[in-house]
Amino acid sequence: MNPLEAVDLVCPYCSEPFSLMVDCSGGDQEYTEDCPVCCAPVAIRVVIGNTLEVSVERESD
Repeated sequence: MNPLEAVDLVCPYCSEPFSLMVDCSGGDQEYTEDCPVCCAPVAIRVVIGNTLEVSVERESD
């Protein structure tokens, strides 16, 4: 796994795909990032184990 990994995701608001660079050197992470298409706040959860798992949810969920 590289220190930075590109991850393809789908916005939970507008359903448009977007890419995100994930810093794998920071361990497990949770943060909010605005969708680059509709600008809605998207909750990002990164879990780093044997594989990289990234999930997205609506910020209000």
